[in-house]
Amino acid sequence: MRRTVVALTAFAATTLMGAAPASASAPAVAAAAGLGWRPAPTAPWDVAAGVRCDFAVHGEPIVDEVVQRVSQTHPDGSPKRVAYKGDLVVRVTNKDTGDFYDADASGTAVVDYRRDGSQFWSVLGPVLVGIGEGNLDRGLYIIDGVYTLDISSSGYRTVTMAHGSVIDICERID
Repeated sequence: MRRTVVALTAFAATTLMGAAPASASAPAVAAAAGLGWRPAPTAPWDVAAGVRCDFAVHGEPIVDEVVQRVSQTHPDGSPKRVAYKGDLVVRVTNKDTGDFYDADASGTAVVDYRRDGSQFWSVLGPVLVGIGEGNLDRGLYIIDGVYTLDISSSGYRTVTMAHGSVIDICERID
């Protein structure tokens, strides 16, 4: 099955929102550091009512052992290709009711950072995705499977699903 949607991953959300980093567990960081992997913590985030869900949402990692490894750089030394892996569970909370869903976003991604500011993600496994406008309704989803995420230099996000499933988090915490 092939599906195209506007998307924002948990990794990209942290980068684009400029949130402060959280900390990964010491054993995971120590083991990965010896192989060139470095912590890539996901910061807590908030989204206003109507942006993703009909209500305000807060996301905060409760398990965060994500690490990254830069495999290629641009001539100026900035990252060109970065791999991300590790356990990540984000507690997504309806700020009006306190209802929450623990979203497993422990997918693996290789991200190509292009010179024009665009990005191309190759993803395997579950990732937390925020939808603005697209083939899926506005919302927050766990997309699990094999897919790509193309983020244009204007910020438009397109997910192309090869195979997988989608969980609507807004529906679960409404």
